[in-house]
Amino acid sequence: MHDYQNRITLKEKICFGFGDLASVLYWQTFMLYITFFYTDVFLLPAGIAATMFLVSRAFDAITDPVMGMIADRTQTKHGKFRPYLLWMCVPLAVTGVFTFSVPDLGENGKIIYAYITFFAIMLMYTAINIPFNCMLGVITPDTDERTSVSSIKFIFAFTAGIVVSATLLPLVLYFGDMYAIVNELGETVSNTAKGWQMTFVVYGIAAVIFFLITFKGTKERVQPPKSQHNSVKKDIRDLVTNKPWLILFSTTLLFIFFAAIKSSVTVHYFRYVIGSQELNLPFFSGEYGFEAIVSGFNTIGQISSLIGALILPFVSKRIGKKETYIVMLFVALVAQALLYFPTADELGLIFGLQILGSLASGALPVVLWAMYADTADYAEWKTGGRATGLIFSASTMSQKFGWAFGAYLALTLMAQFGFQPNVEQSADSMGALVLLFSVIPALFALLSILMCFFYPLNELRMHNIVNELHERRLQRDEPEMSQYK
Repeated sequence: MHDYQNRITLKEKICFGFGDLASVLYWQTFMLYITFFYTDVFLLPAGIAATMFLVSRAFDAITDPVMGMIADRTQTKHGKFRPYLLWMCVPLAVTGVFTFSVPDLGENGKIIYAYITFFAIMLMYTAINIPFNCMLGVITPDTDERTSVSSIKFIFAFTAGIVVSATLLPLVLYFGDMYAIVNELGETVSNTAKGWQMTFVVYGIAAVIFFLITFKGTKERVQPPKSQHNSVKKDIRDLVTNKPWLILFSTTLLFIFFAAIKSSVTVHYFRYVIGSQELNLPFFSGEYGFEAIVSGFNTIGQISSLIGALILPFVSKRIGKKETYIVMLFVALVAQALLYFPTADELGLIFGLQILGSLASGALPVVLWAMYADTADYAEWKTGGRATGLIFSASTMSQKFGWAFGAYLALTLMAQFGFQPNVEQSADSMGALVLLFSVIPALFALLSILMCFFYPLNELRMHNIVNELHERRLQRDEPEMSQYK
């Protein structure tokens, strides 16, 4: 089914995309920089940081689905999910500033502070990001339109990724120099800790503005059947018996392992393996520190991901979402594994493999989120009930747990192989960083591909399901266009 009534304007799609522009200012930081922040700036031991990430995901295993069920049961004049963008944007921004501050509390005090603020920011992120992602399942009942919305959503996400990759470390250096301090030797040095704090003042203000644009410019259109009676027990039973969702959840979890392991060690890899480089390129000649090189590496990866997101809808329409996922992730895992071989002076090859891998894998979340919306339709078709919030929140939990486990594995292996911050690394530590940057994440990508082969919802089956749901709603005299404004 693809009719005029269910299409939404480009303006609304763009307004929806601003929500990911806001969210990814934080998520990209979590993926690329937070392990570096805790080990090299906050000076939290790698093993303690690893444990903190893993424990927090046990907390998310409860809060994410609970947030989804709360959102499913929310009733306001603005809808079920949109109000949380208004309510939670400022608390998220304020918590972000506290999280990326470095207090002078002693070792035990700093550990307690890190746990409290990290748990707090993940809770705030859950409270706003899960309702936002749930909106993809209710903004339109048209499966093709959802893919279009998802594509624009992730174009904004990759744009935010580019912004974070290109600006975070330079902003830290800028504000650090602005608030420079005098050390024990009487030398004036950059106040890196203050630089992180002020950077998240800027990011927080931007995120609030972007979330409010999404709140103001979007609508919710798909409603649960009027005869539906919400039951936590039934919602959970429907979720755990939703075979397509279970397979997609496992596929996503393994994909996030792939992305998180690499990203958790990227800054460490460039600081300790690559180091400063003398470059002789057009517009880039001279000595460049690792901050500039890793910022360039991450930025070009995000730009490549953005291009991939623009290309992906054309590929997906021709071969299907499942097939697109399998083909593109295979290309990405090959590029990732090949990063094991370049030496420190082969930056051109390293950047080239980053471009290839990001073109292929960066766009895959577009497909995954469109597929999750399909599993929500499948659940309604099969059971007669719709728990969009629970489906998307439990799916988001797979992202968070995958990222945390990836970070835990990376930091644990780093600690076991003798990693120490701000010193020259041993041969064992360097070898571990290279493996964590290349071969190990590629293995998880391979497992994700194998899992995706079992996903049963192809395009033909989804169009039949959506058409049947449309007929059911007409028979119940329930319009698909919501009254929420």
